Amino acid sequence: MLPLYQMLDTQIIGETIALVAFNRPEAANALNAQMALELKDFFNRIHPFYTTILTGRGKHFCAGADLRERQGMDEAAWYTQHQAFEGALHAILNCPAPIIAAVNGAAIGGGLELALACDFIYASEHAIFAFSEATLGIMPGLGGTQTFPRAVGSRRAKEYLFTGKKFSAADALQWGMVNRVCTPEKLLDETTACAHIIAANAPLSVKAIKQVVNKGIALPLHDALPCELAHYRPLLSTHDRKEGIDAFNEKRKAVFRGE
Repeated sequence: MLPLYQMLDTQIIGETIALVAFNRPEAANALNAQMALELKDFFNRIHPFYTTILTGRGKHFCAGADLRERQGMDEAAWYTQHQAFEGALHAILNCPAPIIAAVNGAAIGGGLELALACDFIYASEHAIFAFSEATLGIMPGLGGTQTFPRAVGSRRAKEYLFTGKKFSAADALQWGMVNRVCTPEKLLDETTACAHIIAANAPLSVKAIKQVVNKGIALPLHDALPCELAHYRPLLSTHDRKEGIDAFNEKRKAVFRGE
């Protein structure tokens, strides 16, 4: 059972998929301190074998930090609020199970950073993206200066980080930031279909793959390959490895247990 939240709408789909939605549609799902605390709690609680879909209720994914909440904040209060935001970010980044962002509308500033913190992104063809921080006298502070260049390349990233210009789902797909662009009506269906495919695979394998990709991408190849083997070898003694090979040879669907 998932706890009830004020700023998030959560549900379990089937047995191994979780859906979490920003639930402040009247405020374009802007991120405030309470929502950040709830995101941290959710991603720290979620079962390590669940595939999670992160989306937004209404017309927007997340329009970034709630600037109304920030109105009149002194530096100390701003710092305290940002610590809550950082907690949400790190809970997403450290989640051992796959997370798919289903970007249904505007993903601006911190909203885009949270999408980039997920493992990959499906987007509505109406989705709009931007880093608007430089137009507000600040800069990205939830990883955007690091995750965005890794997704689209440093030169393109600097153009959009410097200018605050918006870009479309079609642009994001062409650049490799988004994996798939869907019609608004089909976005959640297509994202959920992908989540079902992932959830049907051996959870220990998926978890190990996520860890190795995340660790290895920052390493030289000669250091990354031993990292891969360090995660590969323990899988050989698992129930699921034997089940997967037996199911293949017996021409049946494997039943994985995460053991």
